Amino acid sequence: MTFGDDQRRLWTDRWARRAILTLSLTAIATIVLIFIFIFREALPILTDPRIQQEASFRHFFHPMEGPDPASRYMWQPIALVPKYSLIPLILGTLKTALVALLIAAPLAIAAALYTSEFAPARIREVIKPAIELLAGIPSVVLGFFALIALATWMQQLFGFPTRLNAITAGTALALALIPIIYTVSEDALNAVPQSLREASLALGATRWQTATRVVLPAASPGIFASLVLGFGRAVGETMIVLMASGNAAITSWRFTDSVRTLAATIAAELGEVVFGSPHYHVLFFIGALLFVVTFIVNSVGVYIIHRVQRRLRGEI
Repeated sequence: MTFGDDQRRLWTDRWARRAILTLSLTAIATIVLIFIFIFREALPILTDPRIQQEASFRHFFHPMEGPDPASRYMWQPIALVPKYSLIPLILGTLKTALVALLIAAPLAIAAALYTSEFAPARIREVIKPAIELLAGIPSVVLGFFALIALATWMQQLFGFPTRLNAITAGTALALALIPIIYTVSEDALNAVPQSLREASLALGATRWQTATRVVLPAASPGIFASLVLGFGRAVGETMIVLMASGNAAITSWRFTDSVRTLAATIAAELGEVVFGSPHYHVLFFIGALLFVVTFIVNSVGVYIIHRVQRRLRGEI
């Protein structure tokens, strides 16, 4: 190798590092600018007296007077007396996310345990890409499938009073969560040192006992992180719940009722809202709330994953 080749390689490496740094800073700056824009549009909820007369924290969470408990929390921004209670939206978001996690978590974790501990290499090479391929399916396609086919099947099977409800939306949402939970869980299981498995087998444990009583507990922090990341995705998902939930802002604990989520509310109403109106700023406040919640949830998940990786490497 000549001196000129060395100089060319150094020059290439230098510019590659600069390009990567520029792209990283651009991505960070974009996120920060989006964050600033959303919170700037939501700020009048806290600072503008004219906006606060119609929409404030008291309107978001304080119950209204009325004989029916369900009618005390209502989302009716287009009315003679607008109502901006976020309780039915938060409740709908939590119901769909809970249903999605209850369905996706057992399936994804069981699949990760099988491919990590029991599946032959040839079968693993088929199962792993097939599950991860779900992540590439657009959410609008999953929502369309839930709206046209899944809702009818589930109503006929379980006798739901309405086709579109929290269970239907949560079931479709679970299809989007399975790849996330599966991938992170399998990485956590594969990160468990092989010496633990060998020691368990040497003491007379079966492969099933080793997988469930040694490997699974050792990987539990990483599996918990996968559930946290899945919950963050479920809270922020838009198109699936917009198409399959029924979009009824009902304050009800019944999972068979139609629901409306925070993200679906923004998608359904922001395109037609009057610019600068209280309704407009409330939608941005919902966006800021979603931004903060998903940011915190995803940060917690990433922190747990890093802690697990450092512990397995013996750094802590």
